[in-house]
Amino acid sequence: MFAAVNDLQRTVGTYLSWRRMYEMMVYWETAGDDSAVEREFTRLWRVADKIVYSRTLETPSSARARIERTFDPEAIRALKASATRDLTIAGADLAVAGLVDEYHLFLLPVLIGGGHRALPDGVGLPLGLLDERRFAGGVVRLRYRVTA
Repeated sequence: MFAAVNDLQRTVGTYLSWRRMYEMMVYWETAGDDSAVEREFTRLWRVADKIVYSRTLETPSSARARIERTFDPEAIRALKASATRDLTIAGADLAVAGLVDEYHLFLLPVLIGGGHRALPDGVGLPLGLLDERRFAGGVVRLRYRVTA
């Protein structure tokens, strides 16, 4: 499954995320010594630009990162139009601003009684299934394209 994640990340030039997701992902700035797959993800993370949306984070703790105080969908549309590589968005609120072309959902066979929703209340998007893939241990990846 991790190799499949790397397949998706190879085309990414910029990560967009909220502070909490960024703080979790910054682990990859120095990690990746356990396996070839993890070393590759670490390399992919390091070479990508990162835009972190936060009102409280003072300075980024990774290379190629910048902090934006507010999320501006028009600025992201302009970035998307000029980008030569893919942008990836992590965070429910970021993913619903009409900016996302595809959704990749990894479903893990674990029930957890808390946490954040994948999307905020009141969001409804028509999606068309493009691909599905099953992995060992019951993990399933679903790939959807917004159809309207």
